[in-house]
Amino acid sequence: MSYIEVNDLKKTFTVRKKRTKGQLFREKQKIEALKGVSFSVEKGELVGYIGPNGAGKSTTVKILSGILTPDGGEALVDGRVPWLERREYVKHVGVVFGQRSQLWWDVPIIDSFSLLKDIYRLSKPDYEDRLKELTQALQLEELMRTPLRLLSLGQRMRAELCGSLLHRPKLLFLDEPTIGLDAVSKLALRDFLKWENKEHGTTIMLTTHDMEDIAALCSRVMVLGHGQKLFDGKLPDLLERFDTVRTVSVKYDKEGIMPELPQGLDVSGDENGLRITYSPADFPTARLLTALQAAGNISEMTLQPENIDTLIAAMYKEMDL
Repeated sequence: MSYIEVNDLKKTFTVRKKRTKGQLFREKQKIEALKGVSFSVEKGELVGYIGPNGAGKSTTVKILSGILTPDGGEALVDGRVPWLERREYVKHVGVVFGQRSQLWWDVPIIDSFSLLKDIYRLSKPDYEDRLKELTQALQLEELMRTPLRLLSLGQRMRAELCGSLLHRPKLLFLDEPTIGLDAVSKLALRDFLKWENKEHGTTIMLTTHDMEDIAALCSRVMVLGHGQKLFDGKLPDLLERFDTVRTVSVKYDKEGIMPELPQGLDVSGDENGLRITYSPADFPTARLLTALQAAGNISEMTLQPENIDTLIAAMYKEMDL
């Protein structure tokens, strides 16, 4: 049996519509957040769980962390049902929500960690060893006496991760952990997650809209849309289906060279050379390279796909998400 087993998971929410003029009561509307989602995750995997807003990602995480009870289907994590065995289950799970905090706003973060120690009933030696390990890995040593409200967003996220991992959870849920972070903080966070996954074998399930996070961390990705699983496999396999636009940057030994290219290609040029955007389906890459080479001696050339966010946006559009 896999570490996480999800079978035909369903969840419906009832929301009230905005009251129109003349109405005494607001109408109710049922929204199906999950429509029979099934998947499995092996122990020690680092899995990306992606999809547009409202796809059901956070609902899945809340069910698997024991916060919500599903309306149908089954879920087992390490042999336990999260919402039925929550007291025992949460001892082995860590959760970080990018827009929520489990630490106390006005007290030094070391005091929050000390309270979490008591909540999880950690022994003093185990707590001190783990705290030292995490504060070094997350570079928190100089911030321990600082209240959470005085930390930057990146520092707060590092502190949240430390708090979620103090009890050495076997499973870590990350719901948009890099939202709003700068580039340096994102890189540091990614490095730490790779270290935690490799060093301790922690199973990590990551939901994010930052596709660079997925590319840097996850060998496997699941795509959710309209409450249904649409894809489950390797990221390169997913991107290959939607790699419909590529860009070539080329620079010749001599200035002013313009190759003979068909109409319809997006061509721009400056002192650094030419930049050509094209679709491989309409104009094969080999044919384009032949035309570029025939025009003159090339000193520099770069061929690359569009960025991952562009490809994922194209995927959402094709899947009607």
